[in-house]
Amino acid sequence: MQRASATLLVTALSVMCGPALAQSVDKRKSHATTAASSPGKGAAHQRSAAPPPTAARPVVRDGEAEARLIEIYKLAGQARGREALVKAERLVNDHPNFQLAQLVYGDLLAARSRPLRTLGDVSDGTAKAGASTLAELRQESLMRLKALRERPAPGTIPSQFLALSPRNKHAIAVDASRARLYLFENSTTGLKLVSDYYISVGKSGIEKSVEGDSRTPLGVYFVTSNLDPKSLKDFYGSGALPINYPNALDLKRGKTGGGIWLHGTPPTQFSRAPLASDGCVVLANPDLERIIRTVEVRTTPVVIAQSLTWVAPHSIKADSKAFEEALNSWHQAKSAGDLATLASLYSSDFSSYGKTRDDWTAQLRSEADRRRGRAVQLKDVSYLRWTDSTDTMVVTFGEVLSGSRTGPVRRQYWMRQGKQWKIFFEGVIG
Repeated sequence: MQRASATLLVTALSVMCGPALAQSVDKRKSHATTAASSPGKGAAHQRSAAPPPTAARPVVRDGEAEARLIEIYKLAGQARGREALVKAERLVNDHPNFQLAQLVYGDLLAARSRPLRTLGDVSDGTAKAGASTLAELRQESLMRLKALRERPAPGTIPSQFLALSPRNKHAIAVDASRARLYLFENSTTGLKLVSDYYISVGKSGIEKSVEGDSRTPLGVYFVTSNLDPKSLKDFYGSGALPINYPNALDLKRGKTGGGIWLHGTPPTQFSRAPLASDGCVVLANPDLERIIRTVEVRTTPVVIAQSLTWVAPHSIKADSKAFEEALNSWHQAKSAGDLATLASLYSSDFSSYGKTRDDWTAQLRSEADRRRGRAVQLKDVSYLRWTDSTDTMVVTFGEVLSGSRTGPVRRQYWMRQGKQWKIFFEGVIG
C-alpha cells in the first residue's frame, strides 16, 4: 500500500514527472548543498504551520531547498516512499517555513496508511477551510515542476538580449508563465545561464498599467539600487533590488505606479504563491541573497516577460542588423555634427524629461558647437529588444569625445516606425 500511495502522490502532483525531471534533479543537486540534520517531529497541511527548530540550521545555498524537494518527488515517483519520507522529514526540519515541503511531508506520512487522492490530501473539512491555501500550494508545486521539465536548450538565451557590453557583468530574465527567474553571467564568450529560481509575481498577474493594480510590469528594466535589509520591514526578507519601472516606454504609454522590487520573503514563509505580491518579483531569501551578492546596481538588465523565447546567440546578429545600421547612422551624424540627419532620427513625439524634439534639436546644436569638430566615440554599447504591439530597443552607451577619457553614460529608447528606427527618448543616466 505504501508504494502505491507514494506513486499516487507524484501522479497527483503532476503528470509531468519523467526523464526530463529526473535529469533536472540531478543537475540541480550538483549546484545545491544536500544538507542533513535531525529528523523533525511532525508536518502540517497549512501554509503557515511548521515544526519548531531542533538544532542549529545548516548553511543554506540558493536553490538547495528546491533541489531537495524535487528529489523527494522523484523518489516518490519511483515508488521509494520510505526514502522520500526520510528526506522530506529532514527537509522540513531544516526549512520549517517551507510550506510546500510541509504539505508533501504530510502526504507521505498519510501514504503509509491509505491511498492518496491528491496533493494535500487532508480531510474534507480541513480542505474546505483551507481551500485557498491548498490551491496556492498545488499551483506552486506545478509551476516548479513545469519550469524544471521545460528547460531551455543548452546554449540558448532569451531573445531580448541582443548585445551586452562588458559592463553588463550579469543579466536577469523573468518568465512569468513558468514562475521562474534566470540569472546569467556575461563573459567573453557570451551569456551563460548560471542558475534559475522559483518566483512569485503580482496577485493580479502581469502587465502592470496603473498604480495599485497588483500586477507585475512587463518590459526591459535595470536594477537601480540595493536596499539595506536593516532599513526594510521583515516582510521583504533578506533585502530588495528596485528596478526602474516605469521606464521611458511605460511613461510614453501612460503607465503609472512604482516601487517594483526584486525582494525576499518574510520569516514565516520560505516562498510565496505564484501570484502573491503587490507587483514585485519575490524570491526565497537564499536565492535573493545569491542575486544580491552577484549583480551590480545600474548595469544589470532585468527582462520581465510573459513567456521567454530562447534562441541561439548567432541568430540574434542577423535579427539586429537593421537596428545596428540606424544606430551607426546616428553615431556618424552626431560625430560629424550633421544636424539634419540627426533630427531625422528622432521621432516627432520625442521627449526627454520635459524637453520636446525642438528643444532637443537645439541642445544637439549647442553640443556640436562646443565639440568644435571633435569626433564622438561610443563605448560599452548594449542594446536590448522589447517586442509587443511595437518593436523597441533600449540602448545604453558611454559617449566619449576624442581626446577625453570619460564622458556621460546615455540611454536611448528607439521604436520601429514602419521600416525606420526612431528615438523617442534620450537621457544621461551617469
